[in-house]
Amino acid sequence: MEITLENFKEMLVPAGHITEDQFVHATEEAQRKSISFSEELIEEGLITDIDLGKTIADFFDHHFVDLQDVEIQDKFLTYFPEAVAHAQRAIIFAVSDDTLSLATEYIDNYEFFRLLEKKTGKHITVQYATTRGIENALKHYKGDLRNNINALVKVCDTEQEEGDIVRLVNLFLEYANDNHASDIHIEPLENEVLIRFRIDGILHEAVRYPKSLHEKIVFRIKIMSHLQTDEHSAAQDGRFEYHHSQKNTFDVRVSIIPVTDGENIVLRLLDSHTHKFFLENLGLNEADYHKILLSVQRPHGMIIAVGPTGSGKTTVLYTILEKLNDPEINIMTIEDPVEYDMVGIQQIQVNQKKNLTFANGLRSIVRQDPDVIMVGEIRDAETADIAINSALTGHLVISTLHTNDAATTFPRLLEMNVEPFLIASSVNIIIALRLVRKICVQCKESYVPSSTELEMFLQNTKIMEYIETIQKGKDIAQIRLYRGKGCTVCQHTGYSGRVGIFEVLEVDEKIRVLITKKASADVIMKQALESGMLPLLYDGVLKALNGTTTLNEVIKVVGA
Repeated sequence: MEITLENFKEMLVPAGHITEDQFVHATEEAQRKSISFSEELIEEGLITDIDLGKTIADFFDHHFVDLQDVEIQDKFLTYFPEAVAHAQRAIIFAVSDDTLSLATEYIDNYEFFRLLEKKTGKHITVQYATTRGIENALKHYKGDLRNNINALVKVCDTEQEEGDIVRLVNLFLEYANDNHASDIHIEPLENEVLIRFRIDGILHEAVRYPKSLHEKIVFRIKIMSHLQTDEHSAAQDGRFEYHHSQKNTFDVRVSIIPVTDGENIVLRLLDSHTHKFFLENLGLNEADYHKILLSVQRPHGMIIAVGPTGSGKTTVLYTILEKLNDPEINIMTIEDPVEYDMVGIQQIQVNQKKNLTFANGLRSIVRQDPDVIMVGEIRDAETADIAINSALTGHLVISTLHTNDAATTFPRLLEMNVEPFLIASSVNIIIALRLVRKICVQCKESYVPSSTELEMFLQNTKIMEYIETIQKGKDIAQIRLYRGKGCTVCQHTGYSGRVGIFEVLEVDEKIRVLITKKASADVIMKQALESGMLPLLYDGVLKALNGTTTLNEVIKVVGA
């Protein structure tokens, strides 16, 4: 059954779920992002997945089932295979003597229902389930990760078949991908090996396997990533492409390093074929978004994203490249590594063995007539000098730097022996950021903090100052915060996905004067705040008060 935009408008606008303007905006955004209208509604927080499901079911006069509240038993999965379940977008969620209860997105799939009745001899009752509900339920076909791996480990330990090792590595990759993990950590311990998945920035233990299998698994991963299989005492980096299914292919970046108990492996999963980068989706407030947009539209100068490792700097650079990507513009990058392949952009991978460093690569790029240059990271004085001179000679240069906040960027560049007048003349804008976990939209609830929790916040003068500013004089004791109760969608963590918190420093004339005088980071920060810059902590508190994240998460990440 195809639900048209007119159907959505008819079921949502008159009932007051969304306004006419929100409908038009969501329609345009869904088309721009190449996602479904329903996904856009949920992404914008206009309606929850559950409420949308109930509305759709009511509109078509069907019952709705919330699959996150249903236990999908293994025996339910035997009525039809996984391939059929994916193709028909259906799953059995309850069974009685003469009836099968079927959840599906396709509630008018009568031919399938009749075939199922004929095959099973049971009556089929059909209930509507949302796309997200079906997707999460279909993961049960792989069963419990530990059970599957333990069964396969047992086979590998006794029969030592190469094909079983291949299946075991594939299982790690597929489960990580299905659970939206960004990284897989394979860590050898004294007597066993630990596998952990990083999901929404947090590492979760997945499984442990016997140490006796580790060499075989390392060998398999080295084969997949074209690394030296007989090298065990040096670090190696590689990558490979993994085909999970016809519509799901992802790149895997591999890092192997020797540790005391063997070889430690970290696999980063990169959805390079389907990942889309949009500046609008990063979580910027309107003022900061327009500052960056104006800077991106300038023909020359530098844009620098700063923050610690894993703070989202590279993603910010890719969103800017996506905004700039145009057939009339020559864009070139030098990266280590190239994380995402972008159509229409010439991307260069750093190769230390061939002496292709950031500095050497950047020097060569300048001779390739570029309009826009992306330098993955400014690590040394030579790279900084070439990047800044490129920005002064008519190129737009975007790069990253490891500093804790926006104002510290300038002393850091001075430490690299860059002349202050060159910094002042070339740098347009600094974007400092961190990533915080988003509250799961399926189980989000508001609450009034307890006296103990409130006391903890009261002890932090900056947080209380920002809360009072945002609340505009309201009683602090009546402040409402948000949290996730925990559900199957977020694996009972209360969080799902991540969003950026930002500090955007625009280099105006007053800041330029301070840079040329080699002013300290504190002095520059004070001037930036007077000019209207919102600090990281303020943006974090703002997102906590509007229900995007929690105050505890902001304190944990920003270190307030």
